[in-house]
Amino acid sequence: MLKPLTARTPMKLPKFRTAAGACLLGFALAGGPLAASAQTADTRPLVSLNSSEDAAMAQAVHADWTRLLERYVIAAPDGITRVDYAAFAASKADRAALDAYIARFAQADLSARTDANFAAWANIYNAVTVRYIIEKYPVKSIKDGFLIGGPWKDIKVRAGGQEVSLDTIEHKILRKTWGTPEVHYAINCASYSCPNLPRKAWEAATLEADLDAAARAYVNHPRGVTVTAKGLTVSSIYDWFQADFGGSKEAVIAHLVKYAAPSLADDIRANPKIVRDSYDWSLNDIQTP
Repeated sequence: MLKPLTARTPMKLPKFRTAAGACLLGFALAGGPLAASAQTADTRPLVSLNSSEDAAMAQAVHADWTRLLERYVIAAPDGITRVDYAAFAASKADRAALDAYIARFAQADLSARTDANFAAWANIYNAVTVRYIIEKYPVKSIKDGFLIGGPWKDIKVRAGGQEVSLDTIEHKILRKTWGTPEVHYAINCASYSCPNLPRKAWEAATLEADLDAAARAYVNHPRGVTVTAKGLTVSSIYDWFQADFGGSKEAVIAHLVKYAAPSLADDIRANPKIVRDSYDWSLNDIQTP
């Protein structure tokens, strides 16, 4: 079982440990063998991802989301993925596909602390965020219309058998249940300074490696950390959620060093002082300069 992590603890997410944790597959795959037996899922055999067949099932759960991400998320030369929101908004078929993908999890059992459920909640968060933007498009920022705060408590979806907001998914489900700083690299708030929206769905089989890659991509980009003569300018994520990264600036620095490329790690160690944090809420739109 995954234990809460400190900034110095390597991430190890568990495979499916219980049938309850795996039963989202039955809900998500319409007509799947688990769909009719959700109420008795705890009596079914354990599910693992050791076989190619199990891995293929897990991948199929999020295949439609991966297809949409591959179509509309562009890897820009500056290392930031951007979304072609205009094209997405113009496609009735793909908007319907997005709605159908999100609706797939309305009654899914997402309560167990498993890789599969972490992936599902992170994908739901990202998919619902994209849907919010294309429904409002054109906008300059996800915070448009909000003088203070943002829309995260107002954006709601039915998932896991309950109505939840994006705020609840982030703070009361992902952060509270998994207690790992890598949560912050899994969810995307449609903003320039946010960790990248991936071009494929999160999946249990590759979750640890993909989160590691996402963390490295962000830390090694200037919006994650920039070394200056006076010290370090870091993303405001490391200030807002300092508790998740070890509870101190020193722990944040240790986290950054963990994921930094060798040359950047050396520069951080040479002047390990956080002097400023920053965040740009501009929309991560392919049409944004």
